[in-house]
Amino acid sequence: MQKIKDMYALALEDSHWSVPQNFDAMFNWNYDPERTAMMGLYRKGVEMQWDASERLDWSQELDEDNPEQLPDEMLPINGMAEFEKMSRKEKANVRKHFQAWQLSQFMQGEQGALICTAKIVTQVPDMDSKFYASTQVIDEARHVESYKRLLEKFELAYPMTKPLQDLIEQTLRDSRWDMTYLGMQVVIEGLALASFAQIRDNAQNPLAAAVNAYVMQDESRHVAFGRLALRDYYPQLTEKERDEREEFLLEASYLMRDRFDAVEVWKNLGLDPVACGEHMYHSGFMAKFRSSLFTRILPIVKDVGLWGPRIRKGYEEMGVIDYADQNVDELQRADESIALEFDARRRHIESIAARAAGTTATAAAE
Repeated sequence: MQKIKDMYALALEDSHWSVPQNFDAMFNWNYDPERTAMMGLYRKGVEMQWDASERLDWSQELDEDNPEQLPDEMLPINGMAEFEKMSRKEKANVRKHFQAWQLSQFMQGEQGALICTAKIVTQVPDMDSKFYASTQVIDEARHVESYKRLLEKFELAYPMTKPLQDLIEQTLRDSRWDMTYLGMQVVIEGLALASFAQIRDNAQNPLAAAVNAYVMQDESRHVAFGRLALRDYYPQLTEKERDEREEFLLEASYLMRDRFDAVEVWKNLGLDPVACGEHMYHSGFMAKFRSSLFTRILPIVKDVGLWGPRIRKGYEEMGVIDYADQNVDELQRADESIALEFDARRRHIESIAARAAGTTATAAAE
């Protein structure tokens, strides 16, 4: 099997990326838990660990024409004249490249989350948060592994996009611990949940759907972690400090909303990226998708107290303000329930296969 480094459709400038850091490693000599809710989340994080090699059935293969078996409505250039006149083989290649590009961003983003969460463990002052963040570090490593193994079946990968790289770099470079939470736990993880859900809920390929379902089960806890930590902290800040964070949120929201243009894919396939971008902008599905990205972000932003006039106006102009009233607790419970349904489905299939094998063996013996 090819290695990921040999699968990149575009040449990498370097095999490593170094981001300079400037923050203090914080020790805390008070080991007694201070927040029941945070420690409850830590216990849950410990109890819900899973092994990607065991929980997922990697013997399943991807579809040749449509790897994740997603509806073409989810392909951004579906309906575009250039796409519609392609042969079946050419369309299959477009689907493969776009899906590999999307999964690559998931994988790259999860490595960003891995590094950011390790930074949180080092930097956050309270022991409760250090405890929980330590469970998230292993979660993120498992997510990188899962997406890497799924991409290996594509035999194709793409580098991290510039907008995602810019936001991760900005998040890592900031010396304030809460900005790491805000950039990663709220914005990047929140947007990722909406993207994962699109595949979990629409992919007909069982492996692709299951990978995203299980990752979402973890990620919903991660967003809850950021919510708990920041809700206690932000009331202590001055109005000027909160305004600065609201400005960061708006900039990050615009940046991440526009990172789904997949310009790297269209250029690599010899398509006009400007024409593709124009089609995507006017696509009904993509407009709905861009808006839905904020389902998990706005309720958290509002809940932690970053809800001044400027940020409300910004989200109103983006057309996503209504998502502020989403019940994130219900969404988290749904993510957990759906993941357990995937477990139950696999056990059911395995039990049927075992019974069938037993029947065959009995018949052969007779």
